[in-house]
Amino acid sequence: MVGMAKCRKAFTMVELVFVIVVIGILAAIAIPKLAVTRDDAIITKAINTVAAVRSAIATERSKNILMGNYDDFNKTSIGYTANQVFTGMLEYPVERCTGSEKDCWVVGGSDSQPTYTFRGPTGDVIYTYKNKKFVCTSTEAVCKVYDDHHVD
Repeated sequence: MVGMAKCRKAFTMVELVFVIVVIGILAAIAIPKLAVTRDDAIITKAINTVAAVRSAIATERSKNILMGNYDDFNKTSIGYTANQVFTGMLEYPVERCTGSEKDCWVVGGSDSQPTYTFRGPTGDVIYTYKNKKFVCTSTEAVCKVYDDHHVD
């Protein structure tokens, strides 16, 4: 056995290249899926915030009617501070935009007809409090992504 060469077990270069190509293909498929999942989560969070605001408005309006107060809400009663939006309605207010960042809310409009703009991954969505409802007043296509409560 002196003349026999030792048999070494190792991966060949072809096997290593094949594994690298397979990992590259899997990464090319997975990374875009993860980005879409993140955007979907942001949109779902905005939809849930809108649903919570609508529910809070209905609850507060019912409480006020039971107490004999028939005044409608305005921007101050719905609430906003330097950092948060819906402070007058929600137990846990949401983040207010301070610059050009996304996934936050911008307060605008007049005191009697406030607007709340959500800066999402698919663009800005504008909600207005009018006719005692919190409705999407953006284009129909944008509103369809976020909810079905579109008003022209």
